[in-house]
Amino acid sequence: MHDFKKTCENTAFKSLHVKSQTFLENKAKEYRLSFSQTQQLIVIAVDLQMWGEDIETFWEDKKSKKEALTSLQKTYEKLKNTPKHYPKTPIDFKKETFKIEEIEKESLALGSCPVASPKTRCCNLMTLDAVESCGFDCSYCSIQSFYKNNTISFDKNFAKKLENLKLDPHKTYHIGTGQSSDSLMWGNHSGLLEALLAFAQKNPNVILELKSKSNNIAYLFENEIPKNVLCTWSLNPQVIIDHEEKRTASLEERIQSARTLADKGVLVGFHFHPIVLFERWQEAYTAIAKELLERFTCKEVALVSMGTLTFIKPVLKKIRLRAQSSKILQMLLVDASGKYSYPLSLKEEMFSTLYNAFVPWHNEVFFYMCMEDESLWQKVFGKEYANNEAFEEAMVKAYMQKIKGIL
Repeated sequence: MHDFKKTCENTAFKSLHVKSQTFLENKAKEYRLSFSQTQQLIVIAVDLQMWGEDIETFWEDKKSKKEALTSLQKTYEKLKNTPKHYPKTPIDFKKETFKIEEIEKESLALGSCPVASPKTRCCNLMTLDAVESCGFDCSYCSIQSFYKNNTISFDKNFAKKLENLKLDPHKTYHIGTGQSSDSLMWGNHSGLLEALLAFAQKNPNVILELKSKSNNIAYLFENEIPKNVLCTWSLNPQVIIDHEEKRTASLEERIQSARTLADKGVLVGFHFHPIVLFERWQEAYTAIAKELLERFTCKEVALVSMGTLTFIKPVLKKIRLRAQSSKILQMLLVDASGKYSYPLSLKEEMFSTLYNAFVPWHNEVFFYMCMEDESLWQKVFGKEYANNEAFEEAMVKAYMQKIKGIL
């Protein structure tokens, strides 16, 4: 029999309710569970707790530990494979406070997309970390795995570094600021948006994308926006926003923000990323597509992207350590090029359903999948790119055509 306390080290055991902790310790001793069996039991218990269940209800005593664990695993897997059901009442998230600091960074945080991989089709986006950490708290977000202590960091000399950045005038750059924080939620704090708009104005060969789940567009509305700035929003059905995208703007607020800036002549775009499977997901996502078709013309929209839940091990660990009320991990997770995501067959259904809802825009708006297996492109779009460079070239060309069309 292993040391139970030692087994629980570096796990989410302490995130469990005391009643569940006691239950697990008793069962581990009663059935003489191994180190790995106990750790797996902790994972199951934490997941069930996040989903509003408890392991005590799901456990069935059996004659042998093999029978008991097999029974629990089957019940757990069945629940994982059942489409999520969310209550109508939104979760009442606790308010959190943030420490905002200005730091002196040695260099401008401009580089390649940190999740780029040769195993998935990637657009080679360059990312600009204008802010470190996010005031929103989406249950699935990877940011929670590498920023801590509720501290939001701004670079004191960001504007100066951006102004001094030397780019190749003969190359077109696609740069996004929504990787390490939300692009709009901080507004013009520390002169952030002022510096970014000046940078875009100075460098017409840059396509600057501001990606957001916020409705904080006051600064953009009140100031002139260079035509090479794209303002894009990540969209999800309101039920997902209510339960998994803490403190973000509502679906209507995001769409209305896009509509307001489109009226001002700004190119907009929409990211359906992540698409989440839940009860009646098809109707929910199709309804959003229908609304966008009604409220925007294809000339106003540069892009529609699609992607879904994909996790790396550190993010899975962080989600379980926090053990917040969330059903985000109630899903079938399979290996996806070293990460964990839905099976390809489910992804094909998800992406095809949404893409088919946008038929009127197919020839005028750039559609793509973000960081998804290359085999899906032909099945969903009826076309594919030979490599990431070809994908990048097609994207940049489509965006520049839209930009020139509104000059």
